[in-house]
Amino acid sequence: MGSDRLIRIVALISGRGSNLKAIIDAIASGQIDGRIVAVVSSSPDAPGLAFARESNIPAVVLEKRPYTDPEEYGDAMAELIEPYCPDLIVTAGFMYLLRGRFLERYHGKIMNIHPTLLPAFPGAHPHRDVLRYGAKISGCTVHFVDDGIDSGPIILQEAVPVLPDDDEETLAMRVLHVEHRLFPLAIRLFAQGRLRIEGRKVRILG
Repeated sequence: MGSDRLIRIVALISGRGSNLKAIIDAIASGQIDGRIVAVVSSSPDAPGLAFARESNIPAVVLEKRPYTDPEEYGDAMAELIEPYCPDLIVTAGFMYLLRGRFLERYHGKIMNIHPTLLPAFPGAHPHRDVLRYGAKISGCTVHFVDDGIDSGPIILQEAVPVLPDDDEETLAMRVLHVEHRLFPLAIRLFAQGRLRIEGRKVRILG
């Protein structure tokens, strides 16, 4: 994949979509050689859908509720996004694990951001876990998605201090500020063809 064309990005969201907006803004300012061809939300009420519609990006809802098997949900997701021919899928606050056949189909093309320094504190309540443990440093991690929980090969990380008076909200906001810069940067590197997965490691070329 080179930089002579715009990569096609599908974004998966479940909530407010602030990372989605950061990516949209980065594309608009020319930082990323790509375009978002579709946004898929697991919730019809996700505020992030408004960012897509305001930017004239097709916005689709695929609720988890009808599917009891993660494989079936993944198959439905693959069928939904296939017509958009994505080069990259970004999970920007997407709250469901994608399993099995979906991961095999898009291996090396699914990117997630997690608000801790992985492999520390994976899972659904990272800021709570950081504070309960008494960690002095947190941060965020952009990684490729594998079949584990926040366990895929790491692309970029940046540390954020945990302050003595932090609660979940204040820590989350400080980390989110970094997320909004780090996620678009990782996507930019992907669009430039500069990311190579070598086992557990991601080599950044050039």
